[in-house]
Amino acid sequence: MISHEQQEVIMLLTEQMKGRKLVWALTGSASFVLQGMSVPVHDIDIQTDDKSAYAVAGLLREFIVKPVCFSTSAAIRSHFGELNIHGVKVEIMGAVQKRLPDGGWEEPVDVSAMLKKVLYMGVEIPVLPLEYECEAYRKLGRIEKADSIRRFLELKQQCSKQR
Repeated sequence: MISHEQQEVIMLLTEQMKGRKLVWALTGSASFVLQGMSVPVHDIDIQTDDKSAYAVAGLLREFIVKPVCFSTSAAIRSHFGELNIHGVKVEIMGAVQKRLPDGGWEEPVDVSAMLKKVLYMGVEIPVLPLEYECEAYRKLGRIEKADSIRRFLELKQQCSKQR
């Protein structure tokens, strides 16, 4: 579940980015909870395009722990940075690309094309859909996480059919 401190950070992020031409959405566990899943939330993850990653960091520069820069691991690469807002870790990931089976990289995720908004505490919060999250975790080899999202989506679909 989302702690009081994490709620405050989500509201601060939303307020800071309101009315600006930034592409962003919550992703990861906080996004899962806002979409109805019951999972622990350890940090707040934001997914953006490359330009917005640097702009978000600029808006929140007093909280920077790790400046946004291009970062690559074996399975994923992005413009990555880390913030600490009132004790809550916030990760920024811009223009995320996942490694393809042939060793190349997929095109950067187009966050603006897939984001959806959920109402949370009376405020619309942009999130990445669980269907996308499920596939993304599967591509990253995080099968257990992908399967838990898939099971949640299947259960949600069954419940809506019963109504």
